[in-house]
Amino acid sequence: MKLSPQSPAPADADARRAAPPVPVYRPDAAPSADMRVYRQARTTLQTVEEIIVPPRDARTIRAPAGHFIRIVSIEGPQVGDLNLWNAANLDERFFSGKTRALSGTHVGVGDRLWSTLPYLRPMATITWDTLDWYGFDADGAGVHDVIGTRCDPYTNALLGGDPYHHCCHSNLTRALSAGGNLSPAEAEPLVHDVLNVFMCTGFDRKAHQYFMKASPVRPGDFLELFAEIDLLVGLSTCPGGDCGQEHSSDVARCHPLRIEILKPDPAALAAWRPPAVADYDRSHGLPPSPSPA
Repeated sequence: MKLSPQSPAPADADARRAAPPVPVYRPDAAPSADMRVYRQARTTLQTVEEIIVPPRDARTIRAPAGHFIRIVSIEGPQVGDLNLWNAANLDERFFSGKTRALSGTHVGVGDRLWSTLPYLRPMATITWDTLDWYGFDADGAGVHDVIGTRCDPYTNALLGGDPYHHCCHSNLTRALSAGGNLSPAEAEPLVHDVLNVFMCTGFDRKAHQYFMKASPVRPGDFLELFAEIDLLVGLSTCPGGDCGQEHSSDVARCHPLRIEILKPDPAALAAWRPPAVADYDRSHGLPPSPSPA
C-alpha cells in the first residue's frame, strides 16, 4: 500500500508534470521480421511432435530452429506461463523485460521474443494469434502480457503464509529439471520471467496496480511462434485457470494445454537465416562475446 504524499508540491509542480513523454525505443528501431517468409512457410506446415501439459503442471519440448510452435487451448479457458531457452546453452533465455521495452506490455503477431544479455537476439517471432481481435478493452486490459513475472511459492509465503507447490515457478523448475537433465537446484535459477500466454491483464488507471481478469481464450484458440534458434520450450498451466478469480490455489478450474511442433517445407524458408548474437564492441573490459549456438 502506497502512503499519501509526505512532501509538499513545489510551485512548478504542474509544469514538471507537463513534460512530454519520450519513447525509450522507437517502435521501428529493432530489426523487424519479414512476415512474408513466415506466411509462406505456414502454408506448408506438418505436425512433427506434440505434448499435452496437464492442469497445474508444466512440460518441456524441443523446437528446432525453423519450426513453428503452437500453444493450443483444447478443453476450456486456460492461461499458460511460457519460458524459452537456447537448447544448446540454457544461459541464453527469454528476456521479458527487454521484449516489453521494445514491443510494449502485450505482444502479438510480428513481435519478437528477445534473449538475455549478452546475446540479445530474437529467439522466436509471433506468427499467428487467434485472439488478436481482442485488442485493449475498456479496462485497459490486453492478452499475452510480458508484465507479470510468474506465480511462485516465495511470494505466496511472503504474502499469505502458504507456499503452494504448484505455482508456475515450481512447475517450470520441475519440468526443466526433467527435460534438461538437471537437478532441481540447477534448474531453478534458469527459470525466468514469462510470456503470459492467453492471460488478460492491465494496469488500474488510478493506482497503476497490475490486475488480471478472465481470459477470452476458448478451445481451438492458439498462439503460434516461429523458432529462430534451437529452443527448449517450457510451459506451465497456471493454477489460476483463466485467472478470472485468483491464482496459485486449488480453487480455480484448470484445463490442459497442447504444444505442437510443426515443420514447414524447407524450400519455403529459403530466404530465412537464423539470427546472430548481438554485435557489440566489447573492448572495454567485458568478456569476449559468446559464440552462436
